[in-house]
Amino acid sequence: MKIQPQNFKINGLQYVIRPALIHDAKQLSSLRVQIDGETENLDREAGEAFIDIKGFEELIISDKESVKNLFLVAEAQDKIVGFSRCEGNQLKRLSHKVEFGVCVLKDYWGHGIGKNLLKASISFADTNEIHKISLSVLETNETAINLYEKLGFEIEGVLKNDKLLSDGNFYNTILMGRFKK
Repeated sequence: MKIQPQNFKINGLQYVIRPALIHDAKQLSSLRVQIDGETENLDREAGEAFIDIKGFEELIISDKESVKNLFLVAEAQDKIVGFSRCEGNQLKRLSHKVEFGVCVLKDYWGHGIGKNLLKASISFADTNEIHKISLSVLETNETAINLYEKLGFEIEGVLKNDKLLSDGNFYNTILMGRFKK
């Protein structure tokens, strides 16, 4: 395993962050649809780019086999409540970096789950010759932007009018990166 499970108790909630396992695939498939429907901070609406159980099983297997990928879940109250992935690239010119993505059920916001998933991913990157973590974040997600900056990420660019949200307006996507020190 690339990381050991880590236990947390924050704001009265006990949870564990651990690598994703094959038997998590069913929960992950439905969880992703639910989370996508709870916020406009992510790229997808509920049901878009659906990944079925088999698809998640394949992701989990390939991530375990890759030294550059990491698939983590956050488990609380006997269910998965969030997950994150670092996805590397096999191209030599891009092999020094990974792309980070995270999502957490809205009912579990405020317990440090996203922060701890990211911290575990940073630790993984720093110990596995990964020199850069990249991510993108909606400009209105100020909580996430502030967290990313506190953990060493810098704004690298802005994709203007990148996302069309339900209010009919276009919003910018902020591109951020963290470089290994």
